[in-house]
Amino acid sequence: MFTLVTPEPSSAATIMVVDDTPANLELLVEMLRGQGYRVQAFARGALALQAARRRAPDLVLLDLNMPEMSGYDVCRELKALPTTRDVPIVFISAQTETPDKVSAFALGAVDFVSKPFQFAEVKARVATHLRLHGLTRELEQHKMRLEVDVDEKARALASAQQATLLALVQLASSRDDDTGGHIDRTRGFCRRLALALRDLPPPPCRQEPEIDDAFVDHVFKASALHDVGKVGIPDAILLKRSRLTEAEFEVMKSHVVIGANTLSAVLAQYPGNRFLAIGLEICRHHHERWDGTGYPDRLAGDAIPLSARIMAVADVYDALRAGRPYKPGLDHAEAVRVMLHGDDRTSPAHFDPWVLQAFRAVADDLAALYDGLPISLTPVMLREGTAA
Repeated sequence: MFTLVTPEPSSAATIMVVDDTPANLELLVEMLRGQGYRVQAFARGALALQAARRRAPDLVLLDLNMPEMSGYDVCRELKALPTTRDVPIVFISAQTETPDKVSAFALGAVDFVSKPFQFAEVKARVATHLRLHGLTRELEQHKMRLEVDVDEKARALASAQQATLLALVQLASSRDDDTGGHIDRTRGFCRRLALALRDLPPPPCRQEPEIDDAFVDHVFKASALHDVGKVGIPDAILLKRSRLTEAEFEVMKSHVVIGANTLSAVLAQYPGNRFLAIGLEICRHHHERWDGTGYPDRLAGDAIPLSARIMAVADVYDALRAGRPYKPGLDHAEAVRVMLHGDDRTSPAHFDPWVLQAFRAVADDLAALYDGLPISLTPVMLREGTAA
């Protein structure tokens, strides 16, 4: 048995590490102590559960394969206890297959770190999830305090939720140098497209949601969540500097399900929250295609949520413009040509014709946003050259 509690101040965050390999425990304890954390280390899941029942830790780092009780079993037990069900659990395992990760997220884990790990990555993820956990606790305390002013309570709740979820986006972007710029650009694209659609009447017989100021704002903010599931993609695939193989691409495609499952768990705690609902739509369905050839659900036509149809256009335009180690980026004119007429990279059949009409109308604005320039939000119907 290996049990160690570091003599850190009681005010420090407590991290529980559970791993049946003593070398891994000692390494993580030493690393985390160096960051000022209080550490509890256990070689068996049952011992960790006994300690957690006495006093809940602030975060758990959990191995997957262990004798007697697997990491899945420990996670399930922790989530069943009222005192530990909200404690963030991060799996650290040599098993990197997508089904293993999906199972971990389904049980309530918030992250998955692959062995062998780099401590810089573990440090960043621990700090992020402790911040997320702290924000969540603050949110719950705030809910109990604000009982009189309902409007103020709703605004504070929405702000805290968005801050919590956007911390997940920061976690994703910390692993991919390009993700941060991509998120900022596509948020602007989505806002501009949504404003354009508000000024373009939808095709006849369409039952589209009302594009009011709240919808535009939610799409702008929630679009940042579209790639949050990439936290579950192995670095070897996410950071690969050449084209993905077919098998690797199948793993990459799972990011929409991983992200959607995470957001679904949050939405279950706050049902009826429109920001979360739109974020979930965008996360799961922004790779669906109008002609039904997308993923993960092969939705077609207006069965795809409007928010995701907007994100699909923004995402592809940015992908065409941005260079990669294995391909040069396109200039604006060529990217627009490909979007509207197609080539081996994409086809107009992939996009809602109504959203593509809005794209055509405000394409120059998207080019300015890509280059970091200010734009004018002149109504689309008053712009010259607007074409269907």
